[in-house]
Amino acid sequence: MAWVAPRGQENLDMGKTTMRLLCTSLSFTMICWLAEGTLSKTDAKKGATKNLEEKMLHSDKNVQDRGLVVVDPKAKDIILEHRSYCSKKMKERHFSGDVLGYITPWNSHGYDIAKIFGNKFTLISPVWLQVRRKGKERFQFTGLHDADKGWMKDVRKTSKNIKIVPRILFDGWTYQDFESVFGSEDEIEELSNNMVLLAKNENFDGFVIEVWSQLGNQKQTELIHLLIHLSEALHEAQLKLVLVIPPAVAAGTNQPGMFTKKEFDQLASAIDSFSLMTYDYSTPQRPGPNSPIPWVRACVQVLDPDSKWRNKILLGLNFYGMDYSALGASGEPMLGSRYIETLKEHKPKIVWDEQIAEHYFEYKKNKGGKHAVFYPTLKSIQLRLDLAKELGTGISIWELGQGLDYFYDLL
Repeated sequence: MAWVAPRGQENLDMGKTTMRLLCTSLSFTMICWLAEGTLSKTDAKKGATKNLEEKMLHSDKNVQDRGLVVVDPKAKDIILEHRSYCSKKMKERHFSGDVLGYITPWNSHGYDIAKIFGNKFTLISPVWLQVRRKGKERFQFTGLHDADKGWMKDVRKTSKNIKIVPRILFDGWTYQDFESVFGSEDEIEELSNNMVLLAKNENFDGFVIEVWSQLGNQKQTELIHLLIHLSEALHEAQLKLVLVIPPAVAAGTNQPGMFTKKEFDQLASAIDSFSLMTYDYSTPQRPGPNSPIPWVRACVQVLDPDSKWRNKILLGLNFYGMDYSALGASGEPMLGSRYIETLKEHKPKIVWDEQIAEHYFEYKKNKGGKHAVFYPTLKSIQLRLDLAKELGTGISIWELGQGLDYFYDLL
């Protein structure tokens, strides 16, 4: 069965070809670094030079005017400049679409970013809440101990138009729980009413719901019915509903993902925004880029080839990276603080891959073997913002505490 709308066929055929080339190119690239036994001269000199400086003061110029959005950044320049955002223009927006920023309680710097750069965001989603089903027509919301009323007030003071939409996980739900709710309009109505009441009581502007991946490809018709009912109840109360959706093209393949054009078309008129997870492309078993740009483009074009609802798609940007080890096919997320520490310790040469539009570098631990790091840079982020503008989408950022402060000059 064809999974691409005819009108977008030419672009998507090109996208499939690009994806095949991409997979081949990435395989070759990663084989090279895994097999390479020697280190660059830059790596070999680690620790031989003095400690590198970090600017602690803010700048009068943004990163573009300082000439930092380049394909050939130097490690010492990233270390020097990464804290130094433009204080004069931190309330100016360069991206006109919707911008959703996620915040996690375990990464508290994101709370500060939301207050400092609040004007650059239209939606902020603290990862606070879970809903549990406790029995017939009985639902319990947990995580409210993380909700910070003072912080919410500060964020709204910074930006009058910002919407605070905490994420809700359907935590601990069994398949039977879902079936029971799907099969009862009373249960659906009770859940909807409880969510509206929660938002009103806690002064939320709506919710981001992450549920789609929990059922795999099962019960999609019933799940769509539930989501439409939830959105109607929230909209009636002047509240927003954002749905987290997996990539429309499965990573590493040309196959459709778990959320396709068919589901998008059924929900597009009901949901306010779709937070599209165009990251986590690679895995420790298949190391490589976080978000190759041909794949990102294809994920949007597959969902909405006719550009009917593009403004509702929030193209996902990762503000974290991945550190892959050649030993044991392992890998772990890398946050901004450890990225800077790794640059200081190993002073690597940072390499640009034009095809995927990402930077990466290699380093070697004393006893840990060879590593490759893919972490976003000003250039890789700028190109994805340019792509979002071209495609007519908004963006969603996972997550605000994980990036470098000067990234926000670009928004």
